[in-house]
Amino acid sequence: MTVLDAAHRPPTSPLDVLGYSSPLLPATSRSGELFRSLFERSGVGIAVLDGGCRIQRANADLLSILDRDAAEVEGLEFSGLLPTECRRRLLNSLDGLRAGRERRFGEHVQVRRPDGSAAEGHLTAVPLRVSGADPTAIMILLVRSRKPVAPEPAVASTKVLSEVDARILEGVAAGASTVQMAGQLFLSRQGVEYHVSAMLRRLKAPNRPALVSRAYKLGILSAGTWPPRADPQFVY
Repeated sequence: MTVLDAAHRPPTSPLDVLGYSSPLLPATSRSGELFRSLFERSGVGIAVLDGGCRIQRANADLLSILDRDAAEVEGLEFSGLLPTECRRRLLNSLDGLRAGRERRFGEHVQVRRPDGSAAEGHLTAVPLRVSGADPTAIMILLVRSRKPVAPEPAVASTKVLSEVDARILEGVAAGASTVQMAGQLFLSRQGVEYHVSAMLRRLKAPNRPALVSRAYKLGILSAGTWPPRADPQFVY
């Protein structure tokens, strides 16, 4: 089977659209032509990412999944469309792909759309081995699930935390006790509990661990920093 043949049948998995057991496209004189055929006719959402994970090119199927046009996605950082934890794994794996430590990255993901809904599907990332391509380029393939995903409950306002809320949220995320936070912030224990309870209601979390998890998911707590820090854009 050739890539052109694979492009004309429904894929059973993201890598089936390549028509090869290896996830790497062959670097032949025909690779550019074969890649263009795959890109345009596979029926799978496909994009080419540069070394900074920015979208350089996206096919019509991916634009439909993302509910955006070509001008909107050009230069857009693809990882920013994914939930925080998946974003970290993707970026780490992309480094591994470029360095040759990994052959592919695959994961079930939810991709944010402009209206707040999420498109769910299986994402595969592989190095782009096409003649003349940027050696740091990555090709991603997204096969969308048929099951629709409900919009993520939105935070009422971008500015959802006071300065005191932000410091307490950081303390909760770092594992500080109520007594410790009260001493550091010159509050009573009841005062700390009041702020925690207010944040639980505001972010619709049932307990402290869920509050921290939701704060990371919404980007209120910055990923990859320690000790935890609240993003200033959420603090009034």
